[in-house]
Amino acid sequence: MSVPLTTEAEMKKHVRAIARIDPAFAPIIKSSPLCTINRKRPTRGHYETLVTSIISQQLAVKAADTIRDRVRILAGGSLTPEALADLDAVALRTVGVSGAKARAIAELTEATLSGSLEFAKFSKLSNSEISAELTSLWGIGRWTVEMFLMFHLGRLDLWPVGDLAMRRGWEKIHKLKDFIEPKKLDLVGEKFTGRQSIVAWYCWRATEGESSSW
Repeated sequence: MSVPLTTEAEMKKHVRAIARIDPAFAPIIKSSPLCTINRKRPTRGHYETLVTSIISQQLAVKAADTIRDRVRILAGGSLTPEALADLDAVALRTVGVSGAKARAIAELTEATLSGSLEFAKFSKLSNSEISAELTSLWGIGRWTVEMFLMFHLGRLDLWPVGDLAMRRGWEKIHKLKDFIEPKKLDLVGEKFTGRQSIVAWYCWRATEGESSSW
């Protein structure tokens, strides 16, 4: 489903509601900028965003950016499916892309060029429908899809409990002595229905966004 941009006033309303629901968030909200999710339209297309995400999996931000830039140069300056279709796994490995990631990029590229993956219809699909389409491709899992939905499509109702830094942020905000299990945190997210992505964003702020390069 297409998501209208969230205005500053609307985001402030969401943030105030989060602090009322869970006062432990008040300090991190006060010390952080206003959440940026869905505040601006993305500058990259769906395909380029997913390729970048695949490259970024399990890498530090700086390393991921370096490899992405090398791939872009190798592809002639743009991360398009047409350009990447001409690059095989051997070529991608020369610039730091692992064999597994090269395969994931190849499958994404083939699905995009063949039309089996129709990005144009994503604005009309639910989170679960988009997830089903993307995770059917090799090498694209729940984390990649959740980051895509949140930071690229601007969906405000994602609760990425599988993200380690998000959980560490929750623990830090609530001064927990023990690690919180994903299943337990998953249940907690119900009280933030409709604004879970914003809550997750502030959890990342508490850990300085260690989880990804998004």
